[in-house]
Amino acid sequence: MKSSDVLSDAYKRIGSSVAQVLKGLGPTELNRRPGGTGNSIAWLVWHLSRIQDDHVANAAGLEQVWTSQGFADRFGYPLDPADTGFGHTSRQVSSVKVDSGELLLAYHRAVLEQTLAFIRPLDGADFDRIVDESWKPPVSLGVRLVSVIGDCLMHVGQAAYVRGLPVE
Repeated sequence: MKSSDVLSDAYKRIGSSVAQVLKGLGPTELNRRPGGTGNSIAWLVWHLSRIQDDHVANAAGLEQVWTSQGFADRFGYPLDPADTGFGHTSRQVSSVKVDSGELLLAYHRAVLEQTLAFIRPLDGADFDRIVDESWKPPVSLGVRLVSVIGDCLMHVGQAAYVRGLPVE
């Protein structure tokens, strides 16, 4: 199995988990903030999708799906189109709401499609390319792709946890 196949499988698993956590939820469940200040399922799924979109598009030299496919306009959030949710205040988290999980899922699937199209042709040498020199040591493509997987898995796990919490 090639490295790109392993990475593709991991990203597909994130996508499956996102679909599962969103399945059958209405706006109340999607936008509920545990304890009144925790991250909602809507915010967690939006954020993990934005991070994947931002980081992979940057490494691939592509425009983000968020803007290239009009998702920023379709969501209509009062946020800068470059915003990924990193460092959001409680007020900003509250601004990320949805009427259903369909748009969230459509966005995540479009990000996954772009991610897989980028990853499929990669081979061993591609993963050594430096994509971010602002870190010490500089970040290679392989490290960036794995770090995005880790971040997305943590956030989709958090969303699944929130889904299972009793209603307050």
